[in-house]
Amino acid sequence: MTGRDGAGMRHTNHSITLPETITACLFDMDGVLTSTAELHRTAWKQVFDEFLRARRGASFRPFTEQDYLDHVDGRPRRDGVRQFLASRGITLPEGSPEDPHDLSTVHAVGNRKNDLLEKLIEERGVDPYPGSVRFVRAAHDAGLALGVVTSSANGKRVLDATGLAPLFLVRVDGVVIDEEGLRGKPAPDSFLAAAKRLGVEPAATAVFEDALSGVEAGRAGAFGHVVGVDRAGNGHAQALREHGADAVVTDLGELL
Repeated sequence: MTGRDGAGMRHTNHSITLPETITACLFDMDGVLTSTAELHRTAWKQVFDEFLRARRGASFRPFTEQDYLDHVDGRPRRDGVRQFLASRGITLPEGSPEDPHDLSTVHAVGNRKNDLLEKLIEERGVDPYPGSVRFVRAAHDAGLALGVVTSSANGKRVLDATGLAPLFLVRVDGVVIDEEGLRGKPAPDSFLAAAKRLGVEPAATAVFEDALSGVEAGRAGAFGHVVGVDRAGNGHAQALREHGADAVVTDLGELL
């Protein structure tokens, strides 16, 4: 059963509150569904610090949490390399996808990061957030169409490890983004592609994102409701609002 209140919100018998017009949900993965955002941060920091130390010596300025949030979080891997290095006044040639780790190209830096990330996933595993698991299951039971939109090329592997994969009708990840030539977040292309695959209009779709680039993408795509997920603290909630979030929570369980 679904009811509505005077604020135009949908209340399902599974205790989900969303705008009454919403019929589908698109979730970012790392940092929204799973704690793997921490593994991404760890991998990026090791790779960028090693790169900067080799290039600028012991006096290099390390990669920070703010660098991750501002330049890397939510973006496709090579976009993150370009964006962060540009913030340090560094431009690298693109190179090619087969570049070995010892080359100074965008592809080589990205390859180093991805290989390290895969090692970290193997060592530490994938932990879905319990509140996210409850919310996704409730949304599925309420009849909402669900999709995952992630810039990670490891999207299938990570999603499969959560046990939630059967609940999602579509997955647009880094592999799909490359294959279809989609622009990465903050462009809305990946979210729009997922909505099209679900057969829903953006205006009837909610986007759930922890990255500034992701909420920007949700806003740019004219999605009906953009939920920012603040796992970082330290003013990140306000930044999510400023970049386009309609609502901000620290955990999806708050929406139950």
